[in-house]
Amino acid sequence: MRKMIFAAAVAGAALSLAACSEGTQDTTEAAADSAMADAEANMDAAGQEIDEAAAETGAAVDGTMDETAAAADAAAADAEASIENESEMEAQAD
Repeated sequence: MRKMIFAAAVAGAALSLAACSEGTQDTTEAAADSAMADAEANMDAAGQEIDEAAAETGAAVDGTMDETAAAADAAAADAEASIENESEMEAQAD
C-alpha cells in the first residue's frame, strides 16, 4: 500500500512539474519573441539614423565641394588678372 501511495505521489509531482515546465516554456517563448521584436525595432531605428546621417554628410560634402570650387575659380581668375593685367571680371570671362 505504501508503494502505491508513494507511486501516486511521485506521479502527481511529475505531472505538476510538467505543467509548470510547460508554463515556463510558454513564458520563455513569449519573452524571446518580445526580445526579438525589440531587437528588430532597434535595428530599424538605427538603420534610419544611419541613413539620415549619411544624407547629412553627403549634403555637407557637396556644399564644401561647391565652396572649394568657387574659391578655386576666384583664385584662378585673380591669378589670371594679375598675370594679364586684366580685371577679375575680364579674367573670369576668358
